[in-house]
Amino acid sequence: MNAFDVAAILVAAAAVFGYVNHRFLRLPSTSGTLLVALVSSLVVVLIDRVVPGIDLSSAIEGFLGEIDVDQTLMHGLLCFLLFAGALHVDLEGLLKQGWLVAGLATVGVLLSVTVVGVLTCFTFGLLDVHLSLLVCLTFGALISPTDPIAVMGLLKALKAPPSLESQIAGESLFNDGVGVVVFMGLASMAQFGGTADLAPGPSATDLTVFAIREVVGGIVLGMALGYLGYRALKSLADHPLELLITLALVMFLYALSFWVHVSGPLAVVVAGLFIGNHGRRLAMSERTREHIDAFWTMIDEVLNAVLFLLLGLAVFAVSRWADVLAPALLVVPICLLARLVSVAVPVAAMRMRGSLRRGLVPILTWSGLRGGISVALVLSLPRSPGQEVLLASTYAVVVFAVLVQGLTVRRVLMHYGVGEAGA
Repeated sequence: MNAFDVAAILVAAAAVFGYVNHRFLRLPSTSGTLLVALVSSLVVVLIDRVVPGIDLSSAIEGFLGEIDVDQTLMHGLLCFLLFAGALHVDLEGLLKQGWLVAGLATVGVLLSVTVVGVLTCFTFGLLDVHLSLLVCLTFGALISPTDPIAVMGLLKALKAPPSLESQIAGESLFNDGVGVVVFMGLASMAQFGGTADLAPGPSATDLTVFAIREVVGGIVLGMALGYLGYRALKSLADHPLELLITLALVMFLYALSFWVHVSGPLAVVVAGLFIGNHGRRLAMSERTREHIDAFWTMIDEVLNAVLFLLLGLAVFAVSRWADVLAPALLVVPICLLARLVSVAVPVAAMRMRGSLRRGLVPILTWSGLRGGISVALVLSLPRSPGQEVLLASTYAVVVFAVLVQGLTVRRVLMHYGVGEAGA
């Protein structure tokens, strides 16, 4: 089966599941796609139990084995998802919330990684699942990035204050980039492979140099190529060519980041912010803006549908559910606690500088949904003794986030006055 066949099957399945959700469930697209994929997976397992000769599970496992997850997700889809998210973030509003966003995306991510790593290591040990602290910290890094997609649509529908939109969207974009850098460093230390820039078991100095180069280099590269893209767009009045330039910018920038060994996610986010603000306001006609917005919205929705479809099918990648179910379920409250700590500390520090809206900590905690980035990172890990429990744990956390937090976050927002009445 070639790459086109795999892509055709995934997109077709995502379309079918999306149709079922739209016609019958009418849930938000991410929640509905994941729920339909999850139910379909359970139906396949049930059919195999009732009629063992069919063996549908093996066929699906074989199909998933055809996908080079690391190349497809980490070196492909991730750049499009991040650029599409950054394209619609208001830079001026983001800069007004700069210190809070920076605190959440740096100190908050490191706190989340630490809390998840330490508590999962302790909890797994009690359940006789023996993973090293480094492996658990690697899991903390991959589960810490948040996905703003479902919440951002709800915030717009409720006419939430622009400051809250900037806080949620800005934090999610930058904690994705920082989280990926931390993940790659910890994965190398845990001898998962991580990145070619770090040999397994690097020293603290190696990690510090790696992190600085990745973060600073990614931001500088994103600004440089984002500016070149902006200048190119400003010199044109041809919307098909301008759309092609944005696509070329994302793909070339992400590829170049790997060649020069800087953070591709951060580079793409910075370029997306540049094009989505200066480019949109000063270099695009109204018609061009409409075409580019429609194109990147479609890319975002299609790729997220495929990612959540893969997550729904990932149940087949775990062969020992009886052994990993209990640890996976216990990880869910651990991740919620870690999210609370990672939000509360930066927010408490910022309250010393000025007033923040009421209920910001519970709002940011409950709206911090884990999604596509966590799925991409865990699926990129090579086969290892601890991979199944990490995959099952990610599965449990993301399913809870999308189906429980995602479907109840409106109540939390309304409770704290986020809406026309409370804005």
